[in-house]
Parts: sequence; C-alpha cells; structure tokens
Amino acid sequence: MTDIFELAYKALGYTEEAGADEMEIFCIKGRSVMIDVQRDEIDLAKESLLSGIGIRAIVNGAVGFSSTNDASQVKEACILAVKSARVRNGDPQWSGLPQKQKPAAVIGIFDKKIEEIDIEACIDYTAQMVEGAKSIPSVTPTSGHFSCGSSTQLILNSHGVEVKGSETSIQGSIDTTAKNSDISTASEFDMSRKLDIDFYDVGKKASLLALRSLNGVRAETGDTTVLLEPMAFADILENTLLPSINADNVQKGRSSLIGRMNSKIAAGELSIIDDGTLPEGIGTASTDDEGTPSKRIEIVKNGTLRSFLYDCYTAGKEKRESTGNAIRSSFTSTPSIGTRNLVIDHPSFDIIAETRKGVIVNTVIGAHTANPISGDFSVEARNSFMIRDGETASPIKSMMISGNIFDVLQGIDGAGKDVRKVGNMITPTVRISKMRVVG
Repeated sequence: MTDIFELAYKALGYTEEAGADEMEIFCIKGRSVMIDVQRDEIDLAKESLLSGIGIRAIVNGAVGFSSTNDASQVKEACILAVKSARVRNGDPQWSGLPQKQKPAAVIGIFDKKIEEIDIEACIDYTAQMVEGAKSIPSVTPTSGHFSCGSSTQLILNSHGVEVKGSETSIQGSIDTTAKNSDISTASEFDMSRKLDIDFYDVGKKASLLALRSLNGVRAETGDTTVLLEPMAFADILENTLLPSINADNVQKGRSSLIGRMNSKIAAGELSIIDDGTLPEGIGTASTDDEGTPSKRIEIVKNGTLRSFLYDCYTAGKEKRESTGNAIRSSFTSTPSIGTRNLVIDHPSFDIIAETRKGVIVNTVIGAHTANPISGDFSVEARNSFMIRDGETASPIKSMMISGNIFDVLQGIDGAGKDVRKVGNMITPTVRISKMRVVG
C-alpha cells in the first residue's frame, strides 16, 4: 500500500495538472485511544487509526477544497478541488498561500511513551482516575473520559512550503456527585503532551470539590469582588474575548474592538500573549496549519491592545504578515483563525488571603450563550464559595454572575499563583474588583 505521505507529494502534481494556479496539501496520519466511563465502570474502549489528505486549489483567486481518507481517491480529490474552485467567483482580496520560511524551533510536544502506549495501559490509567474519585467517602463518579493520541502531519504548497511534524497528547476528565441531605456535583480534568498526569489525583480532586460544595448557602444579590479560577475564566474568555481578536471578525465588522488598536482595553498590569512556540503547549507546533512559522504575539501588553490574530488570507487583505494563527479541526476542513497557546500574564500573589470579602468561582455553565460581538455574558457559577477575611468560607448553593468581558479585563486587580493549562489557555485565578452577582 502506498504511504499517505508519498501520495501527498504526488497530490501537488495532480492538482497542478488539473489547472490550479496555487495548491496546498494538508496530510495527517495518527492513532488515538478513547475510553468512556459510566458511573464507576469503563463503558467503552476504542482504538482508532487516522489517515487523510485535504487539498486546497486556487484558480483565479477562487479557493476550492476537497479531502479524502481513501488512498485510491487522492487524484480524484485533487481534480474535484480544482473543479470546486472553477465554479466559484474569484476573490480580488486573495493574496496567495504562504511563502516558504524557516519553521520555528519547538520542544516538548512529542512523547514516545504516548506514541507506543497500548490500550491496556490506557484502561489502567482510566481505572486510576475512577479509583481516585471513589477514594473520598460519600462521593461517587458519574461519568468520565480518557483519550490519548499521536499524529504526524505534513503541509506542502506550491510556493515550496514543506513542513512535517509529530505530536502527542493525553487527557482525562471525570464528573462526580456527593450526597448527604444535599447533593452537589463537580468535575476535574488534566491534559498534557507528556505521559506525566496523575490520574488518581484528577479523580480525587473532583470528589473533594464535590464534597466541599455540599450544603451551600445563598449568595446575596449585588456587586462584589469575584475571583474566577482558571477553568471559569478560560471558559468566559473563549466565548467573549477570542471572537473579538479574530481578524476575520474584525474585518467583517463583528468585533467591538474595531478601531481600538493601541488603546487601553484592560488593567494596566495585564498582558495577554498567544504563543505558538510555548514549550509543551497544547497548541504548540513549528508552524500553524498553513505552514506559517509559529510566533509569540502580544495581543494585549500592559492593558493596551497591540494585535489581532491573522491567518494568511486576512493578513493579505491588510498587506501584513500572518501571525501564524491558522488552525484546522481535521484534514476534512479548511483553515480558520484560532489561538495557539493563550497566556494570561499578571503579577501574582495570594489573592484569597488578600481578599476581605467576595466570592470565588471554580467553573461556569452557559458561557457559550455570551454575545461574541459585545462581550456581554450571564453564566451560572458552579462550585463557588464565599470569601471572608482572607479565607474560603461557605459553599454557595446557586449563583449567577454577569458582566461584559471588557469591564472584567479593566477590573482585574490581582492574579493568583495557581497558573494552570486549561486546554490551550494558560491562566491563573484572576480577581475582578466588582462584578454583578445574582443569588
């Protein structure tokens, strides 16, 4: 059988022969293991192999796309991509695919142990997570998920881009429920490029949080100091700020940051960086998914907006360089703009000890309902606690928090030392001096 990467090189020729002015081949092959947990038992364990090619063909500024996971259909897919381009109107703002550049040097994104892991070991790690959850009396796991994978991708284009790289990842998550006269739930997860996760600890932390959240009290409605832990803050950012810094949204008038470049949009000590070269980062690679070298981009520096995020197309419309933020969900999709590793940077201290009165929120529900243009949001706060005189006090039974992401960014007056990776977002707990709380 012909190797899929060998076919990728041939696909460049097939697409040119079919009449493309420019062409790009995105090829990937890999392996993954996924395990589902229902209650305290493993429900499903599945190993999968991935292999496929995506072809972008450009004819007179029009972009056509096709993909296949069938090696025998690669030539037909290339022809189809060209035909797809021919039936579209040319885009006068198309400025071309990326030119060949030296890829960035990156470290810590591939672990041979994950590449070679067998399904039995994966089941054992999942069982450790369940046992960790069961180690806390009166708490039971309700569901969970484990996954790991390794892949190698190859990006080729007609301008000489030729980038090949391998990566691995592993993650586990679990939901738990605690019961006495009351009921509370909690969840925990971890994700890494290396086989370095303590899965027992993931399960134990979820159960401890569920237990701590029992017998909650009612929060008072009003404006108060709110501490957003990493998972809560990351969820809100993803659904409010990130759409506003996407250059495609800015160019289409769908961002409240239009015309705000070099103006103050956040607290003076807050910086937000997107770094595609971050060691061991979940979004780290030598290039983005178009072959543009990965970079470290200062989006916000000391409270001031410095950059939006661009792929090759949106950068070309402004006659500037791509920031290396083209990403793909798979070989079956064309690139879109996304963050690589979003880092929240703010001077840190023990913010709970330095908070006289307020609330601290572990996670939120409903962030996806936020307005991505205005940045307004209203979410349910979960696993929240009162803060009294510098200490975490009573759990809160039910609470909503609402606001606008730009008011939140302006109102950040502190950050904790508990920096953690929430997927490809790296953030500490942040303290907002005043937010609306509805008890």
